[in-house]
Amino acid sequence: MREILRVGSRKVWLYIIAAVIGLVAGYVVLSEQDSPKFQSEEGILDLTQAQLSTNSQKLTGKWAFYWQELLSPEDMRVRSAREGNQDHWISIPSSWRGYPLEGQRLSGTGYATFGLVIHLSEQDRDEMLALRLSSIFNAYKLWVNGELLEEVGEVGQDKHSMTPQLETKLVYFQPESDTLELVMQVSNFQHHRGGITRDIELGGSDVLTTKTNLNLAKDMFITASLLVIGLYNLLLFILRRKDRAPLYYGLFTVLLGIRSLFNGELIFTQWLPHFPWELQFKIEYLILCVSGYIITMYFDCIFPNYVSRWFRLGTRIVTGAFCILVVLTPAIIYTKLLLVIGVMVVLHMIYLMIGLVQAAVRRMEGALIFLLVSVVTLVTVVNDFLYFNGWSLVGNTSPLGLLIFTIAQLILLSSRSTRTASNEERITRELQDVNDKLIEMNMNLEQTVQERTQALSSVHDDLQASYDRLLHSEQGRKKLLAYITHDLRMPLSSMLGYVEAIQDRVKPERNEQYLKYIRENTIRINRMIEELSFLSHLETGQVSYRMEPVQMIPFLHGFFEQYELVVRDAGLDFILDIGDAEDRRSILPVVEMDAKRIEQALFNLVSNAMKFTSSGGLVRIALVVEVVNHALHAVISIQDSGMGIPPDQLEQIFERNYRYDRPGMGIEGSGLGLAICREIVQAHGGVVRAESDGKMGATFYVTFPCTVIEGKG
Repeated sequence: MREILRVGSRKVWLYIIAAVIGLVAGYVVLSEQDSPKFQSEEGILDLTQAQLSTNSQKLTGKWAFYWQELLSPEDMRVRSAREGNQDHWISIPSSWRGYPLEGQRLSGTGYATFGLVIHLSEQDRDEMLALRLSSIFNAYKLWVNGELLEEVGEVGQDKHSMTPQLETKLVYFQPESDTLELVMQVSNFQHHRGGITRDIELGGSDVLTTKTNLNLAKDMFITASLLVIGLYNLLLFILRRKDRAPLYYGLFTVLLGIRSLFNGELIFTQWLPHFPWELQFKIEYLILCVSGYIITMYFDCIFPNYVSRWFRLGTRIVTGAFCILVVLTPAIIYTKLLLVIGVMVVLHMIYLMIGLVQAAVRRMEGALIFLLVSVVTLVTVVNDFLYFNGWSLVGNTSPLGLLIFTIAQLILLSSRSTRTASNEERITRELQDVNDKLIEMNMNLEQTVQERTQALSSVHDDLQASYDRLLHSEQGRKKLLAYITHDLRMPLSSMLGYVEAIQDRVKPERNEQYLKYIRENTIRINRMIEELSFLSHLETGQVSYRMEPVQMIPFLHGFFEQYELVVRDAGLDFILDIGDAEDRRSILPVVEMDAKRIEQALFNLVSNAMKFTSSGGLVRIALVVEVVNHALHAVISIQDSGMGIPPDQLEQIFERNYRYDRPGMGIEGSGLGLAICREIVQAHGGVVRAESDGKMGATFYVTFPCTVIEGKG
């Protein structure tokens, strides 16, 4: 073994050394970029040579520090006039834990007041400025020039009088002079590191708003990607439980996606600002503790016999002990173990990397890629532990590193699954050929041989049945992949387009609207993942619907408002035509349906109309109530001004995987949209049909029976 590691692994070690050198060089570059150009001295920061409207600055350096005092700006002015200059200064960003004061070093809990005076340049005096405040442990109040501008949590002098909260904030103000006086009260009795531990940025409102929105979009993209990949692999395990690798990989990526909600821009607290602080920290630390154990089990599935029995038992015991400690103790205790937990996770990764080196030397498939991305992930995770302990300038790199890791593992699992399926098909073909030859040889044998031939024929039938089951499983997998491609491609592409629009500052005034759309699509993607089982079993009827009475007019208004931006950004006019139905007291159609399923079906029709309509065209939604066979029906029509459909193909377009492409149009699609739409509508007792003259435009009609007709009065 030593000889193998000394001679045969030279190429592997060269790859590792090259990856480490590249990461170290990148760290040096990023650290240099994060180094502040201006530092405050004794509570005064001179920014007269900076132009904040175009370049934001981090407020680093020495701030005035008043320990165990909660002073307002007026209190500080009175105290300064009475006692003279402040003689205690603290470096920001940093924790007050360990700060020397009167011969003693402070603990992480307590409360204090911070002060900073900033001198601005003349051109920044009348500009709209902003302060970007990351999470501060654990509650604070902020005054700018004597005006209270922000309060996160409730500041108090003991644990019972304060309310902890972590939240990123962007505070806007317009200075009336060239001097800013910042006063901040901070209290912490829940975390072992209190104080201003993250950078505070001052800059033009547009610059910091754009930066914050880009960071938020990046975090949401990483989170959505991790959740989609993880849930997809969990579904694969549900369909084929024999292979546990997708189970551990799916759990790992889903947990990482959840944890990313609590880091960076703190997306989770923006959605649920009143979510319990203690529970938030417990979730984050529990995920951190179990990640090492889960990745060990995943590695054992991919490369068997490389993880020793004692290591599996030891990591199970240690992980369980840490999880129990996190669950049973308050944050003030288990947050002190962050470094120990980090060492545990890093030791897991180092142990696995030793096994990966051995697997790469033996040229096992995927081992080298696994090893290189593990090096990248290890460096980003180590950097995050150093950053959260105040020892690194480059922070929050692990989500990106872990996303790279998960994408590499997705490629590895896909290759492994494809290879397994190919081997099964090859073995089946070989068995089929052998069986055919045996049948041919036994045709002229005596009765005894015929009996044996019958036995072999029975074996052949069993093998054929096994082959059919494997083929059915493969078809199910392909259907599942087709559903994912069809239903997730457009929202993900739209989200990427709006992220690029924000990054390129195409229309800054619409950034808020773009971000809202990105968030809504992220939520919708997660919901669509949960419905994949429904899509893969549509034709077998193994689907449950949440039927309830729905008023069609408000439903169509909501549908129109939700997708208006998508259609109009595609260069099309989007019209909702309810007619005078809203003004009639006696005609308010109500349909018994599952609103989410019908929304999905209608969106498939709108998406189909968008694909076949050129820019400048029209998509129109209308609603009428008709009498069909002495019964009232609600008829929704979706009309476009596109290229039309030949009349002889109006029935075929609803068949699975059927696509109509006019020569020269180059329109892509999976051919599933209209088939899915028909299945959903028919499950509701409705009918969907299309009309077109084949020359100009097409109209799709969706008809539902009305349960009742309600009036306004």
